[in-house]
Amino acid sequence: MKPFMKTMALAGLLALAAGSASAAVNVTWVHPENFHDLPFAGWERKEMLDQITDHFVKLGANLPPGEDLRIEITDFDPAGRLIPSARLGRDLRVLTGRADWPRMELNYAIEQNGQVLKSGQAQLQDMNYQQTFSHYFDSEPYRYEKQMIDDWFDKTIAPIQKKRR
Repeated sequence: MKPFMKTMALAGLLALAAGSASAAVNVTWVHPENFHDLPFAGWERKEMLDQITDHFVKLGANLPPGEDLRIEITDFDPAGRLIPSARLGRDLRVLTGRADWPRMELNYAIEQNGQVLKSGQAQLQDMNYQQTFSHYFDSEPYRYEKQMIDDWFDKTIAPIQKKRR
């Protein structure tokens, strides 16, 4: 297993218009080789984890200046089940709606100047992922996982931001 697969981290720094303060989002994947139902091919697995990481970074752009969001993902099981397909040259993800909903376990912390403002653990899941409203088009990769993350962010992180304003 390549070292980048054991722990991947990405820090996204977003410069503000004035260039003064910035918000950072750091996403760490803890032992992704143990996660459920991820693609077997290393490049596919990396692509999936990178897209989810990028999504957290995008959401973190809404943090107030000087606040940082740290996410540590300890388990991840995307929607559907993988079926190997030698003919396609990559695995095929099949969504049946039966016991294959997206799940994620994570630890998070919002920090400012090295001080933790809020932290916690979360178990995200969307058992009705195919029946709930989504902001994403059908062609969007990992749209069910992104919607699940959006829902968690809106309920957990966004209310904190509103209280401080």
